[in-house]
Amino acid sequence: MKEENKNKIEKNDHKDKEKEIKKEHVKNTKKEVEELNKKLQQAMEEALRAKADLVNYRKRKDEETNRLLKYANEDLILEVLPVLDNFERAIKMDDDNLEDEVSKFLSGMKMVYAGLVGALEKFDVKEINSLGKPFDANFHQAVMTESNKDQPKEIILEVYQKGYMLKDKVIRPAMVKVNK
Repeated sequence: MKEENKNKIEKNDHKDKEKEIKKEHVKNTKKEVEELNKKLQQAMEEALRAKADLVNYRKRKDEETNRLLKYANEDLILEVLPVLDNFERAIKMDDDNLEDEVSKFLSGMKMVYAGLVGALEKFDVKEINSLGKPFDANFHQAVMTESNKDQPKEIILEVYQKGYMLKDKVIRPAMVKVNK
């Protein structure tokens, strides 16, 4: 009987140890699951951040590309504007007292000038109207001042060089004389 009792006790000890091992295993498994869930949560957050960064990058690149395309002609237009200025100076000549050949030449220059202005307008280049308007440093560059009591202060008295805008951007401010 002692032997039987001994076997029963050993079996019970063995079952207790087995239960203890199972409990320990369940504890370890729960810890592992919790750790894996934490790692999964971190990975998901990192993926969301990366996705948001990519979306922001694309937006910035699209905006930059659109801006570059919008003002792609700016350098060419800036090179053409002095030619336009020279045409304006040439056609301001008084052709009333000129011989026929010069009048015809001047008429041709006016046609070329009109064509050049029309081409620039197609590309959304607009002249900044300044004469008699209030001075605005965003659109004008004051190169001279004069004190004229007949005119309000900060009014543009004379335009020395026209200013131009490309779409909504000033590409050349007008050079003006301002009343002080």
